[in-house]
Amino acid sequence: MELPPHQPVLLNEVVEHFATEEKGYFIDVTLGYGGHSEAILEKSPNLHLIGIDRDRTAIEFSKKRLSKFGDRVTFYNGAFSEVIPEILEKYQPILGVLADIGVSSLQLDKLERGFSFDSENLDMRMDISQPLTAYDVVNSYPKQDLERILKEYGEIRNYKKLVSEIIKSRPIKSGRELAEIAIKLSKGRRGIHPATQLFQAIRIEVNDELGELMRLLDHLEKLEKAKIGIISFHSLEDKIVKNRFREWAKGCICPAENLRCECGGDNQLGYIVTKKPIEATKEEKERNRRSRSAKLRIFQKS
Repeated sequence: MELPPHQPVLLNEVVEHFATEEKGYFIDVTLGYGGHSEAILEKSPNLHLIGIDRDRTAIEFSKKRLSKFGDRVTFYNGAFSEVIPEILEKYQPILGVLADIGVSSLQLDKLERGFSFDSENLDMRMDISQPLTAYDVVNSYPKQDLERILKEYGEIRNYKKLVSEIIKSRPIKSGRELAEIAIKLSKGRRGIHPATQLFQAIRIEVNDELGELMRLLDHLEKLEKAKIGIISFHSLEDKIVKNRFREWAKGCICPAENLRCECGGDNQLGYIVTKKPIEATKEEKERNRRSRSAKLRIFQKS
């Protein structure tokens, strides 16, 4: 079997928090190469894994990688917001849920998937059966929509100028062509690749990543006694997770204008395990560039 080229981010930290001797189910909602899941299963002999991924290639790879665990693994192919309701109803007790939000190295490494700065096409779909592609976004979206995406999802300062260049250059057929536009406007500034935020913004739009995350959290709110971990790589994703965990931890849910509590003050759904997000060690950041922006937040449901 082909080996994965990269280690999953924050692997030791994930195993430390989610490995268990208890008997039950663990849900990996972003299975990918199966690295997190494999490590957790090895340390948790009584655990059954439910692995979800919208990418069929990821599912097929992980079926081979995790075959040694036999019937301790169940696979679901689809967007996690769509399949999670059935899983929550069907399997109990659920002890843990992990989501590693964003593009996987599996998708980045395959140039034909159109996520890379060197790709000959513009695709960026995590689920290749969906109709909307990066080509559609780049070449068909009106100016105001592109500006919104680049400003909100990419947090790009010169988003208006960049959008003007994109519209002027249409049709743009490859990741390489799109990256060249960002490089041209960067004026040789050092740091991350000039096209990083641009590609990130378009990828988030194509896959509705923020919407998926919010829908996942909506479903997980109903869970009891499970530990929930979310790894994010973008400030908007991290903000969504941080704010939702804070809401879950609130005892009082009265409107802010109330002078005193009238709800009883005992509405908290659990507690925040990580007061500050867990980040990669210096050694991991040097070894794995993807880990540099990773943030892991954990919530324990009661």
